[in-house]
Amino acid sequence: MNETTARANEALNTSPDRLSFLDRFFNVSKRGSSVKTEILAGLATFLAGMYIIVVNPAVLNDAGIPFSAALSATVVISFLGSLAMAFYARNPILVAPGMGMNALFTYTLVLGAGLSWEVALGCVFWSGVIFAVLALFNVRKAVIEAIPSSLRYAITCGIGLFITFVGLQNAGFIVGSDATIVTLGNMDAHLATFFLGLIATAVFVILRFNGALVMGIALTTLVAAPMGRLWGEEVMVAWTGLAAWPDFSAVMKVDILGALKVAYLPFIFVMLFTNFFDAMSCFMALSEAAPELKDEDGNPRNLKRSMTVDAFSSMIAAPLGTSAAQTFVESGAGVAQGGRTGLVALVIAFLFLPFLFLSPLLSLVPSIATAPALVMVGLFMMAPISKVEWDRFDQAFPAFLAIILMPLTYSITLGIAFGFISFVLIKVLTGRLEEIKPAMWITAALSLVMLLTAQ
Repeated sequence: MNETTARANEALNTSPDRLSFLDRFFNVSKRGSSVKTEILAGLATFLAGMYIIVVNPAVLNDAGIPFSAALSATVVISFLGSLAMAFYARNPILVAPGMGMNALFTYTLVLGAGLSWEVALGCVFWSGVIFAVLALFNVRKAVIEAIPSSLRYAITCGIGLFITFVGLQNAGFIVGSDATIVTLGNMDAHLATFFLGLIATAVFVILRFNGALVMGIALTTLVAAPMGRLWGEEVMVAWTGLAAWPDFSAVMKVDILGALKVAYLPFIFVMLFTNFFDAMSCFMALSEAAPELKDEDGNPRNLKRSMTVDAFSSMIAAPLGTSAAQTFVESGAGVAQGGRTGLVALVIAFLFLPFLFLSPLLSLVPSIATAPALVMVGLFMMAPISKVEWDRFDQAFPAFLAIILMPLTYSITLGIAFGFISFVLIKVLTGRLEEIKPAMWITAALSLVMLLTAQ
C-alpha cells in the first residue's frame, strides 16, 4: 500500500463522531452502504463526469462566451446542483451542464438561428422556469405519456450523432467539400493527434478505467504540443499559467426579456423537452441499477424532489452564464461502486470547487483534445437506438427523421421538429387520431411555427 492510499484510508477511518453524523443524516447504513463506500462512490462519479469542466467551456466558447467565464459558471452550477441533490433529494446523482444541452445552445440557437448568447441564456432560463412548474405540480406522467417512447429514444440518439459530428468537425477529421458536401480532412498534425486520442480514449473506456474521458483529454493534450512542432504547424498547446481568480464576467448577462419572443418559443420548448426527458431517463435508469434507489411503489426514489433540483439547476445556470444543467447518467459509476445516498452527491459537489481557480491550467486543453470526448459521448447516447420500434413503421419513420436530420441539418431543433410533425401527420393520414395526445398536438404546432419562422 503506498503512502497516498494509506493517507486516504486513514482519513476515511477517522473522526468517528463526524462519520456517524453523516451516517445518520443521509441514512447511509439504512440504505445498505457505509460512509467510506459513499465517499469512494462520489470520487468514482466525479472522475466519470469531470470531463464536463473542460468540454462545456470549449463548446460554449464557440457561442462567444469566454472560456474562463464558462468554466467558472460550469463549476459553480455543478457545485450548487449537486449540493441541492445531496441535501434536498438525497440521491447519489451528479448535476452539471449537460452535453446535448450545450450543443443545442451553441450550434442551434447561437450559430444556427443567430441568437446572441445572452438571449440564448434567456431561453435556457425560461425553459428552466417551465420545467420547475412541471416538477412542482408533478405533471410528469401526463407529459411523458404524450410523447411516443420511440420518438424520445430517437431524439437522444440524434443528439448523440450531432455531438459526434461536432467532435469530428472540431478535429478536422470531417471538412467541407464543394463536390461531396463533406469529406475526410487532410492527414496533418491535428488529424493524427485526434485519431491517436480517439483510439486511446476508446481503449480507456473499454478497459473501464474511472475517468476514461478525462484520461483521453489529458493524453491528447500532452500529444498535441510535440505533434504540432513535429509537423511544423502552429503549436496547439500554449501555457498561460496555473491558477487565477474565478471569472464571473458572464454572470447576470442573461437577457431574460429578450428571450420572450414568439419566434423563440419553439427553442424554449425544445430545451424543456430535451432536459425533461433526459432527467426522467436518467432517474429511471439509475433506479434500475440498485433496489435501494426505488421507493415502495417501484419508482425512482424521491423522484419529484430530484426533478425539482434538476429544474432549478437549469434555471439558475442561465444567470451564472452557462447552458442548462441536468442529471448525469455518469452517476451510474458511483452507484456501481455502491453509492446509495445523497452523501455521494455531497462529495461530488466539493470535488468540483478547486477547479474554480484553475482556468489558466485548463485553458491549455485545445479543442482537438476535447474532440475525442465529444465522439465518445455521442457513442454513449446511441444506446437507446435498440429500443426504437423499428418493426412499426408509424413509429420508426418519425424516429428515423429525428435521428438523421439532426446531424444533416446541423440543428437539433429541426430534427425534433420534423420528428414531431411527421408523427402527427402519419397518425392523421392513417386514421389513428386517437393515438395523438393533446400535448403532442401542441408540440407539433410549436414545431411548425419554428419551421415557418426559421425560414
